[in-house]
Amino acid sequence: MLLKTHLAINFLLSLLFLTYLQHKIIFVAMVLFATMLPDIDTIRSHIGKKVRVISMIINFFSKHRGFFHSLTFTLILSAVLLLISPFTALAFFTGYSMHILADSFTIEGIEPFWPLKQKISGVIRTNGIIEKILFFVFLAMDAVFLFAYLF
Repeated sequence: MLLKTHLAINFLLSLLFLTYLQHKIIFVAMVLFATMLPDIDTIRSHIGKKVRVISMIINFFSKHRGFFHSLTFTLILSAVLLLISPFTALAFFTGYSMHILADSFTIEGIEPFWPLKQKISGVIRTNGIIEKILFFVFLAMDAVFLFAYLF
């Protein structure tokens, strides 16, 4: 999926948490940042272009939608973050895992339990009509939930 679709999905999800959190803006920002991180394994992504050298090194050792698009990596890093800050771990896990879940519905799919090679995939073509529809649906839901939260 495209970054904008991931952001629209995860913005909605982060809005659902706001009632229960003290540091609302920080949480939303961290969720959206974590949403971008799985694509650091390709230099063609938004974040990959920003940290090109790091992305190239990661891509040398891991293919796109490999280790960095797995629940294995998500759980390892979330556990480490949990030891440092439960708040940070929750925001990271929310953004990162939802990115991976959304990508599991694409034709390209993911390997959720890396290093196991079992792949799961769906029918959504990246930047295809279904993804474009999903983006606008989530964007509309974002607007409704944000309006409801603010007023």
